[in-house]
Amino acid sequence: MKKVDPFTTAVEQPVKKTRPIWMTIGVLFIVFFVVIPLLSTLWFDEKKNGNVGVIPINGVITADGASSYLHGSGVSSLEIVDFIKQADENKEVKVILLEINSPGGSPVASDEIASAVKKAKKPVIALIREMGASGGYWIASAADHIIAHKMSLTGSIGVVASYLEFSGLMDKYGVGYEQLMAGEVKDMGTPFKKMTEQERVIMQKKLDVLHDYFIEEVATNRKLAKDKVKKMATGEVYLGVEAKQLGLVDELGDYTTAEEYIKKTYVLDSIKYVRYEPEKGLLDMLTGVMTDFSFNMGRGIGSNFVLEDQHKIMLR
Repeated sequence: MKKVDPFTTAVEQPVKKTRPIWMTIGVLFIVFFVVIPLLSTLWFDEKKNGNVGVIPINGVITADGASSYLHGSGVSSLEIVDFIKQADENKEVKVILLEINSPGGSPVASDEIASAVKKAKKPVIALIREMGASGGYWIASAADHIIAHKMSLTGSIGVVASYLEFSGLMDKYGVGYEQLMAGEVKDMGTPFKKMTEQERVIMQKKLDVLHDYFIEEVATNRKLAKDKVKKMATGEVYLGVEAKQLGLVDELGDYTTAEEYIKKTYVLDSIKYVRYEPEKGLLDMLTGVMTDFSFNMGRGIGSNFVLEDQHKIMLR
């Protein structure tokens, strides 16, 4: 029988190391928000062989698609124009469906997309879901047929330019502003001084020109009298049902309505969608999740806070 030395310590049991809770949360986050969506994309990715090409236009419309922290995600006019061309050249695609959910954006970017829509040889249908306002409506008006949800926000035919002005705050804290320049209105719109009456007149003239161009485009695209569109072009946002009464949209409905219209009008027995949208990698997915989370959290804190970049003119 083995003798036990009372002066020796007991055999130490191996200590089980517990995984920190943040590591577990991190692994679950990656699995649910990155790995699963990526695998779903790989497994269920639709080939470019559908008969209806769907092009989503979600978010603020800009030339490069740069997102804004306060406005959420952005959509690039360059990408959308390219998708329209791809769908138009795809022999399998018979109809192009624009899925619009946008509050508007840059006049140039909106016009680029609207021009591409009008150049397309294939019929283009616009489906306004939650919002097709300002630049979003400009694009929709170029389509052959517009369907809008009865409670969607539509129209808002107007132009806005805004910037923050800090001169009062600077005066309070004794901060001065001096600028050397050649050209008396070269620093027009700087946030460090109040805009002069001359500068206001200059800026308003530019907005009026853009507004008139917007009105002309809508009138031409919708085959409406310019005077009628001008009366509606107060910048007011109309509900879908109101837009239908005003002639800004052709039909009220949703995806089912769009399917029925496309089948009946273009004699398609069935519809197979093929989506044209930017491909997302792991990094894009992770970044998108964090951006959406941050934006929604910020929106909850201050939903009425609006900030525009200096000199930015927006169709809103």
